[in-house]
Amino acid sequence: MTAYTPEVNVEESERAWLERAIGLATDSVANGGGPFGALVAKAGEVVALGNNQVTATLDPTAHAEVSAMRAACRELGSFSLEGCVLVTSCEPCPMCLSSALWARVDRIVYAADRHDAADAGFDDRKFYDLFETKPASMWPMPVERLSLPNRTAPFDSWLAKADRIDY
Repeated sequence: MTAYTPEVNVEESERAWLERAIGLATDSVANGGGPFGALVAKAGEVVALGNNQVTATLDPTAHAEVSAMRAACRELGSFSLEGCVLVTSCEPCPMCLSSALWARVDRIVYAADRHDAADAGFDDRKFYDLFETKPASMWPMPVERLSLPNRTAPFDSWLAKADRIDY
């Protein structure tokens, strides 16, 4: 008889969740979506599922990870996913990674990486490179600041709001 070790059980559940995310991705392709699937789990239970819906919804932000996080937030009634694990069939792109950071996800587990995605025609390596190595002056679109005297008005209103919900 082997002793109970939480690490083994967590790993086993994560492997099962990862298999499920890969299945979601494969099903997504069969149903006209992109080849990406994700789920959010908390306290050992799957909270929400998501698959790539970019072309189906004409929404460039409807990646599997974002879809799963949106569904998890609705399910949990919170914009914070603290205590949650994001499990995804492929390494999150910079947008999805940033979304997970904003959602306060505790951990991300993925199967395929950015190079596997690139081999299939989903080459987001240029976005990683852009953020990691290129100065803003070399980006494919200009990102410019125009300083106006009232530029902090929304923040001033926010700070003055007594019933704001900090995040």
